[in-house]
Amino acid sequence: MPDLVNVALKEWDLQINALLSGRQAFLLRKGGILESNNEFELEHPRFVFFPTVVHQDPRMVKPEFREGLRQVREEPDKVEIKAWGEVTKIFEVPAHEGRKKLELLSDMYIWDAPLLDMRFAYRPEKPLYLVVVRAFQLPRSVPLQNTLDYAGCKSWIPLAETDAIDVSGSRPALASDRLDAIIQRVRTAFAL
Repeated sequence: MPDLVNVALKEWDLQINALLSGRQAFLLRKGGILESNNEFELEHPRFVFFPTVVHQDPRMVKPEFREGLRQVREEPDKVEIKAWGEVTKIFEVPAHEGRKKLELLSDMYIWDAPLLDMRFAYRPEKPLYLVVVRAFQLPRSVPLQNTLDYAGCKSWIPLAETDAIDVSGSRPALASDRLDAIIQRVRTAFAL
């Protein structure tokens, strides 16, 4: 029986690779977070990663991750879906000294200072969330036509019924105990 996922989150190809390699287990989000029973939830707790390349900016990632970062003027006609993610925990970045607290975790993400500045400055009245995601490598990548329905600057894209991705047989990027240790480290950094 296939295990189909029919929603995608647009994310930099570079970040998807960092998630798949286990180098990073975080996303930064503003908006799309719901609060239910004193817990934060992402709009879609399971999703495939839809790789984007147009907005990848070398200045936004640490120098050691810039190699191989390609910048293009437009997205390709076809993308390769190679991963999916499942939200394991969401932390609101503390309003007071949030930037300093995020920097305590800097060895755990590829972002550089300009990206963090941009995330904090964008819609400053809204909280910033650190989303811990367990990434999974699909058994084989799935090519998708990058149709007009999927184009544009939006985070979430519902996939056409015929484009739903079977995630059966996927391999996690991080073992459960390593993910638990990451979550504990965030709790410590955020003094929770």
